[in-house]
Amino acid sequence: MIGRRAWAWLMAVFACLALAMIGCKRPASGDELSDPPDPVNKTLPELKLTEETPDLLLTWVDAKGDAHPVGKPEDVPAEGRDRVRVVVTTREEGTHDLFYVTNLTVKAGDGTYPVSTMTRREWDNLITERRQALAAAAAAAAAGGPDNAQEPAPPGAADPGAKVHPAGFTVIVYGASWCGACHQAVAYLKRRKVPVVEKDIEQDPAAESEMRAKLARAGVHGGSIPVIDVKGKILVGFEPHALEAAVVGASAITL
Repeated sequence: MIGRRAWAWLMAVFACLALAMIGCKRPASGDELSDPPDPVNKTLPELKLTEETPDLLLTWVDAKGDAHPVGKPEDVPAEGRDRVRVVVTTREEGTHDLFYVTNLTVKAGDGTYPVSTMTRREWDNLITERRQALAAAAAAAAAGGPDNAQEPAPPGAADPGAKVHPAGFTVIVYGASWCGACHQAVAYLKRRKVPVVEKDIEQDPAAESEMRAKLARAGVHGGSIPVIDVKGKILVGFEPHALEAAVVGASAITL
């Protein structure tokens, strides 16, 4: 039997423990859960950007939301030239919460590219949006299934049933999983019963080397995909009429 004094002492101990436990549980405030605020001052010192600007670190984002650093404007491929982050490695400006960005598809008469600013949050959102778009497209494709999906005819394409070429050769399409034009080119050829092989240059380094060698031999400047090999005729990009003409020409040679 616990005495009245001992019982009171135990109750006091339990009360202190309860208060201690409540004190350890600290509710999160709204400020702790929210993103850090954008910088109040959204201006940076002027930056003159040209092909010859030294000490550059340029970051472009592909359709998958992956960022790629390069050292010169000429190294940025066509797919990523519209929005490029600019860092001058010898300057601190543009390396914190406010970034320099440029559009390399526009060049002024004096050889400079336009430079504006973007917050870190806006840059991160750009990457997130592209990744979400890719994930949504992949989910839609998975839901439809490769056998059930109906590829829309690209602009300018002929009636899918109008011309069928049971070619005696195989067309090679060098591309990447995220490249919509690559998938359109493959679908276009399959509708015409032309044997086609897809080679992913991002997943297969040998395929990329093979593609570059063919471009060099043909004297054709690359820079974009798909690169299509129609029995030795190299096409860069997907244009339905050009691909149709190449297949017809190669079929005539075969016969």
